[in-house]
Amino acid sequence: MDADTRLTALAHGGGCGCKLSPAVLREVLAGMPQAALFPDLLVGTETGDDAAVYRLNDRQALVATTDFFTPVVDDPTDFGRIAATNALSDVYAMGGRPILALALVGMPLGKLPVEIVQRIVAGGAEICAQAGIPVAGGHSIDSPEPLYGLVALGLVDPAHIMRNSGARAGDVLILTKGVGVGVFSAALKQGKLGAAGYAAMLASTTQLNSVGADLPGLAGVHAVTDVTGFGLLGHALEMCRGSGLGATIEFSTVPVLDGALALAEAGFTTGAGTRNWDSYGADVRLSPALPATAKSLLCDPQTSGGLLIAVAPEDALTVLRHIRGAGFAAAAVIGELYDRAPAIDIA
Repeated sequence: MDADTRLTALAHGGGCGCKLSPAVLREVLAGMPQAALFPDLLVGTETGDDAAVYRLNDRQALVATTDFFTPVVDDPTDFGRIAATNALSDVYAMGGRPILALALVGMPLGKLPVEIVQRIVAGGAEICAQAGIPVAGGHSIDSPEPLYGLVALGLVDPAHIMRNSGARAGDVLILTKGVGVGVFSAALKQGKLGAAGYAAMLASTTQLNSVGADLPGLAGVHAVTDVTGFGLLGHALEMCRGSGLGATIEFSTVPVLDGALALAEAGFTTGAGTRNWDSYGADVRLSPALPATAKSLLCDPQTSGGLLIAVAPEDALTVLRHIRGAGFAAAAVIGELYDRAPAIDIA
């Protein structure tokens, strides 16, 4: 790549930070038909879940999702890898296993050479190969900004779908990856992200959430979602609303990617994080004892973030050990769900 070409400079946002805000998305989806009109559509748009699920037969359901975004990093191969990992995460969050992907490519051909596009697509194919699936086709357009992502398809047993709406009062919340990707992205765009921070960001965003496919077989797992552009609070609130529960999160227990806290303290934030808070801050109560960085990190848009899992307290240790054994060393219990109006207290 030309040393003067920065992918992030060609886009107005980056990664999942370019998503519509939660409030705008709810307004857009308000008129969507309900899943009840289609008896084999087991999961639709009702609770803002991670993917659609359609029953094929008594033992198989198709998990279908799509995700694409503008560059969150400048290296073309890394951009492709991150975008593909992020797209496949939605299948894993439903308890499914991917079976194939289709590539979605939008590139400003007058601004980027074909070789750069080839590297982006190759990065995505590399991650799909790690997941054991082919990139079986796709679609491409000439667009004003670089865009890349996947349509991801998977399979799940209809009796063992992991929804974001199945949590129960008393469940504890487990988060599998640290937060701070948006903070890293903001620092990167300003040329202030060092090699160690970039390595931490890349390691997290290219780690497949394949442990999600194991969760239906673990006792006590009641609900799952992945944490992406709406931040930890936004996706936790979706779980609360879908399940009709409230939650308390202990900020001190929330894992943070190495180096992200210092960058947050230095003032690196994203516009998407501010839009997130504006969308759902009325349903969040922050303890006055919290550090100033708490709100920005909890609302920080995560690109290819971790899984948020609601687990019966008696099974939490076993589930946590399994997740850590699968390579998610930072996984931690961060809170608890209660039988009360959907809202979150941050202690």
